[in-house]
Amino acid sequence: MKRGKIFILIIAIFVVIVAISGCYTVNHNDAVILKEFGRVVSVQTNEGLHFKIPFVQDTQAIYIGSRIYDIPQSDVITRDKKSMIADDYVIWMVTDVVKYYQTLGGVSARAEERIDAAVYNATKNIISSMTQDEVIAARGITLTNMITEESNSDMSTYGIVILTAEIKALDLPEDNKEPVYERMISERANIAAGYKAQGDAEAQKIRNETDKEVAITLANANKEAETILAEGEAEYMRILSEAYNDPDKAEFYNFIRSLDALKESMRGSDNTLILDKNSEIAKLLYGDFEMPENTISVPVVTPVEE
Repeated sequence: MKRGKIFILIIAIFVVIVAISGCYTVNHNDAVILKEFGRVVSVQTNEGLHFKIPFVQDTQAIYIGSRIYDIPQSDVITRDKKSMIADDYVIWMVTDVVKYYQTLGGVSARAEERIDAAVYNATKNIISSMTQDEVIAARGITLTNMITEESNSDMSTYGIVILTAEIKALDLPEDNKEPVYERMISERANIAAGYKAQGDAEAQKIRNETDKEVAITLANANKEAETILAEGEAEYMRILSEAYNDPDKAEFYNFIRSLDALKESMRGSDNTLILDKNSEIAKLLYGDFEMPENTISVPVVTPVEE
């Protein structure tokens, strides 16, 4: 009886072990390789619980999401023999689980060794084909795209892809920094001087065009003013002509002119006015009164300085 219970317990434990060994789970961003005596028979990427043949098949989980790898700094030489220090980082991921397992054993450290070599060679080749000025000008997305493309040239062999290989720092050796900075400052100053000269030329051109427009506007305004003045004088002469051609208007005009002359002559104090008795003003002042016979008409004489 006791032996039977022990046997049943052993069987139950064996069944549990078999059941446990026949199950495996797939987590998020994981792919599980199902191997049979070391040979890959299938790859499972669906998340959840799955089954395998106990004691015959085993599994290996491989992360297939994106990963970041910080590559150590390296010295590179430009085409014009200038030394620079490049500090890269890489974002990569597994795209072919079977190749990744067969070539690198599914070990990320081995993959990073291959990535390190590929990115270093790509960085060295690209920078060595450019001058230092061209490298500085290409910093950013241009240089990143070039290095990423060349780094991926043989990564598909390992079942991985480099999503981006970017230089996070591109610096100069300490002994080269000062002269390079001075040259960069000088070049920027030359560029700024060129922009300023171009701006001054454009400003002078605008000023010349403005002065030309002002001169043309003034000339047109003066021409128009002269035309209006000439028309006014012509109209004035026409009115005078009409005044003298008509006897009534001529008499009235002479009368008004006489009054204006009288007004001007009487300015000031202690003025004496001597008029001809036949003048229009005398007639106006005396009306119907008769002038005395002994009145002597003395013409007004303006003294002339010698």
